[in-house]
Amino acid sequence: MPPADHDRFAARRNKLRKLVKKTGAEALLVTDVKNVTYLTGFSGQDSYLLVAKEAEVLLTDPRYTQQVEEECPGLELASRAPGKSILSTVQKLVKSAGVSQLGIEAISVTIDQFHTLADKLAPATLIPTSGLVEQLREIKDAEELVAIRKAIHIAEKAFAAIRATMHRDQAERQVAADLEYQVRRFGGSGLSFPPIVGVGERAALPHGVPSHKKIGEDSFVLIDWGAVADGYVSDLTRVLATGKISPKIKRIYDIVLKAQLRAIDAIKPGAMLCDVDKAARDVIAEAGFGKRFGHGLGHGIGLNVHEAPRFNSSQTRPLQVGMVVTVEPGIYIPGFGGVRIEDDVLVTKTGYEVLTHVPKDFDESVID
Repeated sequence: MPPADHDRFAARRNKLRKLVKKTGAEALLVTDVKNVTYLTGFSGQDSYLLVAKEAEVLLTDPRYTQQVEEECPGLELASRAPGKSILSTVQKLVKSAGVSQLGIEAISVTIDQFHTLADKLAPATLIPTSGLVEQLREIKDAEELVAIRKAIHIAEKAFAAIRATMHRDQAERQVAADLEYQVRRFGGSGLSFPPIVGVGERAALPHGVPSHKKIGEDSFVLIDWGAVADGYVSDLTRVLATGKISPKIKRIYDIVLKAQLRAIDAIKPGAMLCDVDKAARDVIAEAGFGKRFGHGLGHGIGLNVHEAPRFNSSQTRPLQVGMVVTVEPGIYIPGFGGVRIEDDVLVTKTGYEVLTHVPKDFDESVID
């Protein structure tokens, strides 16, 4: 790993120390694997990170020793012995560091692990924490933005390839499989989530699982997909017209697109998350479909496809420069179909930048 990258991860850990101190803890045991990656650059699995006032140790097992040396030069490594629990290694490290107040990531520790740790570390006290690393992850740095742009570019190339070869006899499941192949063909490490492919009335399922229904069985198909590149993700949704579209679907499409554009225009530093959500929701409600838009407007993306911040009516937090969010309003009518249009958007100093470039005007969504 280049020295500049090493310094970047060290700076993240120093920022984390300041947040940990505010909780009253003397150290934090990072158990979420994506948070470990964010703080160290280590891309393997089965790893914890102990961040104390004057110590930081990556806990893993012997399978990753060489990988840690290559990806995290200078970072102290503690490998659990074969047949030993990683929690036993945690016990030794915490006691040797003299930590009496240990913060843990409550969202990624099971009840069983909590009680095991509490027993092993007594009389030390465990302090559940929430969202400390996630706060840091909300703001993307230049290297992260390069990776996200790459993930978007790969997803767009994959979509263009499957669109060019789509035919009536293809099943939803085949389209999903083709997306996986094309993403890897263009350099991605995989899809960022199982893709959603919904033909006709199945497009009314916001998280529908691809089935054997064929493209030619209706006049439109919704596709929600994303790619992973260098650990970072993209997330896009488009609806393609594959036959003669009814006036109702065309109207719904136009409403959703208007709502999305209205919300994107509301994005800027300081704009409240709830207000951006409302900008899209008002358009859909005024058109008479308010009850058919049943999810939040969007969410942050990064190492995970769903991460903070999140657009919904209860989020009174402001957007900040460097956040990357999805904007994905939708209208879903059971038994008839649905439309969702989604782009990835960067919050900039002057407003926003739409990072995705797949055409979305209705005429551009018609395929032969």
